[in-house]
Amino acid sequence: MKQKLYIISGAFALIAILFGLGYMNRSTGDRTTSAFEAGGSHPAQAESSLTASETVYDFGIISMKNGDVTKDFTVTNATDKEVRLKTLVTSCMCTRASIVRADGTSKGPFGMPGMGSVPPANESIAPGESRVIRVVYDPNAHGPAGVGQIDRFAYLEDENGGKLQLEIKALVQP
Repeated sequence: MKQKLYIISGAFALIAILFGLGYMNRSTGDRTTSAFEAGGSHPAQAESSLTASETVYDFGIISMKNGDVTKDFTVTNATDKEVRLKTLVTSCMCTRASIVRADGTSKGPFGMPGMGSVPPANESIAPGESRVIRVVYDPNAHGPAGVGQIDRFAYLEDENGGKLQLEIKALVQP
């Protein structure tokens, strides 16, 4: 009986030590601090080759019964080199985004990673050119639990790792 108690106690001690080591590694590991966390500029804007005159839009009060709401953000390549948009993803399954070209053709919709496959954007933007990023929010996606203040994002990443974050907000009512 004593031997069984020692084995069980040893197993619990080993598990506790492993959890402790994992927690210490998480809190002191190779974590980099973003410019935003360090009090600098927003990392999504500081690192990107793409610019947007507007990165945050508040719909104000919206009603679930009126369905989807849409916001078009214009992003521009302000560099002297072509920028290849590698990925476009959203922060939640209730939000989708598409790339709209000047000729009206579009690519997408792109959604949240983990909610099905997320195809690469693979969109080239020449110097001085712009694209519209059409962000659509579905207030009914979460059902009755989706009532209240929402804050959702569309994340663009270029082939060099530059990031741009577009944000929508709303107060959802039934």
